[in-house]
Amino acid sequence: MAEPTTPPADVKDWTWAITEPCPDCGFDPASVTPGQVPALTRRHATSVRAAVLGPGATTRARADVWSPLEYGCHVRDVCLLFAQRLDLMLTEDDPRFANWDQDETALEAKYWTQDPTAVADQLAAAADSIASAFATVEDGQWSRPGRRSNGSVFTVDTFARYFLHDLAHHAWDVRA
Repeated sequence: MAEPTTPPADVKDWTWAITEPCPDCGFDPASVTPGQVPALTRRHATSVRAAVLGPGATTRARADVWSPLEYGCHVRDVCLLFAQRLDLMLTEDDPRFANWDQDETALEAKYWTQDPTAVADQLAAAADSIASAFATVEDGQWSRPGRRSNGSVFTVDTFARYFLHDLAHHAWDVRA
């Protein structure tokens, strides 16, 4: 398959999703308790994984929207990146996260060329790993801070909500 059209860069500041319900996917961060994070991680990742393994997984519905396979690659990489960032938040004082350009990553990794079965397996493993990591967060650690390269400050709690919205939103993106 030839390189697909590059979707427009997502420059939206999604940090509102840690305090407000998403008008698209319906994720409500206020409804999430820390104890639910592991199960919700696995549930949303399972939905994306099913789409990656489903019919038409490599086909884009529109040229400017990722295919289910591309979303699966992205969710896998989000799980891996957020696991690294969670570890930093739990082991360092107020770490600053390096910038991550999801669109650049998609192009460099050629998401559209990846094997759906391999991506599905990698996604399941990455989601299970970060879900397990969130399950080990102790009560006093949910308020530990970390910040993005643009200065946005998160606590482990708001970081978890931001992460879950990403997964929930992409599970919504790939729904049948």
